[in-house]
Amino acid sequence: MKATTRQEGKDEIFECHRARAFSVAYRILGSVADAEDVVQDAWLRWRNTDTSGIQNSEAWLVTTVARLAIDQLRSARARRETYVGPWLPEPIVEHASASETTPEERLSLADDISMALLHMLERLAPEERAAFLLHDAFDYGYGELAALLGKSEAACRQTVSRARKRVKDAHPRFDTSATEHRRLAAAFSSAISAADPRALIECFSEDVVFYSDGGGKAIAALNPLYGPDHVTRFLIGILKKRPENFAVQPATVNGLPGFLMTEGEGRVHSALSFGVSDGRISALYMIRNPDKLQHTDLR
Repeated sequence: MKATTRQEGKDEIFECHRARAFSVAYRILGSVADAEDVVQDAWLRWRNTDTSGIQNSEAWLVTTVARLAIDQLRSARARRETYVGPWLPEPIVEHASASETTPEERLSLADDISMALLHMLERLAPEERAAFLLHDAFDYGYGELAALLGKSEAACRQTVSRARKRVKDAHPRFDTSATEHRRLAAAFSSAISAADPRALIECFSEDVVFYSDGGGKAIAALNPLYGPDHVTRFLIGILKKRPENFAVQPATVNGLPGFLMTEGEGRVHSALSFGVSDGRISALYMIRNPDKLQHTDLR
């Protein structure tokens, strides 16, 4: 009976930290499914560990999850190198009506889970990515990183600094207010629903870039598309093949206003997120791979 009570207590502790553990795993891996697998593995290790000597359960769990995620990312990198077309993160989607945060809070929240940032982080090595995220997003100190990565504090400081510079140089800067983002979201939704190419072009900046991830399982561009004309032609091409019950629904995709495009009885056709600069849409990220949309079905 006492053993059962102790185990229940350990399970309760883990559940208190599950959300943070998932947040760490998802940011390192960019995959909901892989992050859930890592958290499950960490839970099994937690259950089978003598925790009586662990003073900080959250630190133990985050460290364990981070190490598991780094190992998982190393093996995933080889698969992503042979992926058909651009590889985009698996989206985290909330239906527009489900969020209780304000638009301004959501824009702030999106800083470390936006599709743009996670897509850019694919350029970093696994340890570099983990160190950057743990330090800048989760306030890990260099001493903690040193223990986790098995490196000196000086080496960890250099790793984070190098990663931060690469992110700063390559991460697109979206400068918009919540009101402006909502306005463009409404204009884009209207243009898509009407399949109106002129209205779509009006939404885009001159240097707009479009990434679409079909993974070889759905219609998607095999390379990024640049410029309003190319992006519009591709989107109109998809819309010409849409079923009669095709619908565009507002949603929050990785912390930012976006859309779910659905067909059938709530089956998700694609998830779309975008960034805004100078009052126009300057980057779009469309996830069409059905394997990455399993968590978003409305059925």
